[in-house]
Amino acid sequence: MGKAYVVGVGMTKFEKPETRDWQYWDMAREAGTAALADAGVPYARVEQAAVGYCFQASTAGQRAAYELGLTGIPVYNLNNNCATGSTALMTARQFVEGGIADCVLALGFEKMARGALGGGSGAGDFKTSPVARHYGIMAAAHGFEMSPPTAQIFGNAAREHMERYGTNEVQLAAVGAKNHQHSANNPNAQFQDVYTVDEILAAKTVHRPLTKLQCSPTSDGAAAAVVVSERFVDEHGLRGRAVEIAGQAMTTDTEESFASGSCIDAVGRPMSRAAARLAYERSGLGIEDVDVVELHDCFSINELLTYEALGMCEEGASGKLVESGATTYGGRWVVNPSGGLISKGHPLGATGLAQAAELVWQLRGEAGARQVAGARVGLAHNIGLGGAAVVTLLRKA
Repeated sequence: MGKAYVVGVGMTKFEKPETRDWQYWDMAREAGTAALADAGVPYARVEQAAVGYCFQASTAGQRAAYELGLTGIPVYNLNNNCATGSTALMTARQFVEGGIADCVLALGFEKMARGALGGGSGAGDFKTSPVARHYGIMAAAHGFEMSPPTAQIFGNAAREHMERYGTNEVQLAAVGAKNHQHSANNPNAQFQDVYTVDEILAAKTVHRPLTKLQCSPTSDGAAAAVVVSERFVDEHGLRGRAVEIAGQAMTTDTEESFASGSCIDAVGRPMSRAAARLAYERSGLGIEDVDVVELHDCFSINELLTYEALGMCEEGASGKLVESGATTYGGRWVVNPSGGLISKGHPLGATGLAQAAELVWQLRGEAGARQVAGARVGLAHNIGLGGAAVVTLLRKA
């Protein structure tokens, strides 16, 4: 198989829903135009488009892509819950690596409603929900409370982690404090406010032990990436812009997700661990080679679970890892320099591609005040309940 490279990225500012007068096709046009301009590639050269979103209607991908041009290319509509953006990137990579196309646009967007994200049950009937099995695990172990369902299942995973490993609320809050601190330097972030650990602990409780400032908000926004073959890179003189997709893997739930009856497993730590293992194998890289990480901190506990899944620390040691400063500037890795989902925002279809955009900027040395010194290898981790986990390793070409 051939190699695949990202040669252009773009994203909108992530916004609180209903605060900007735009439609999903407006945000897609903004992000897609920026990615194409970054690559120096006209839309007429794009051969296929992989478009991800969760809350818009069927063929919204076409409605969005038509803003960039009416060239008649195939447009694929993708929905993989919170992992949708990285699913679009993976689809584009596979088209390129498989020799199907030399230039593919990966595009993701979301226009969301205000308020907490539901549990994926539509009208509220969890029996017919795609995530019924996951919530069934939670209900059997913890009951079902009136708090928002997604916060509840992750909050219960946090309770289990605290009981099993001695993780404490200060360590959970440290994740939020770090990511809010990072987002202060990101003009595309939904929030740029800085909070202390004490302020995060004092914020409104969403589902104990998670407070509002440890939970990702609903957001509007879009992101995009131009993925091309090595031949395309060379023919168009793009080597200086190119970032190689060195390894990538998607995993879905297995028996391990449910056998233990633990929310830690039901929310995806086994999936993330398996995806990381495969991505390392395919790239020939390991966590020891990684400089900068954009991971799926939908809630502070998921950042801790992901440290363990990626091999950044032993199982149960993630609270101590964040407390040590190892995952911020001056530490071993810089995790979520963008502010992560907690502070940058989380428009579901755009998140995975926004992670890729941040890493491309980091690896090119274009991240401004967020720049991680000497970054050569980046890792993106994107996960969705239901479930899918995607781990991507990016390397400066």
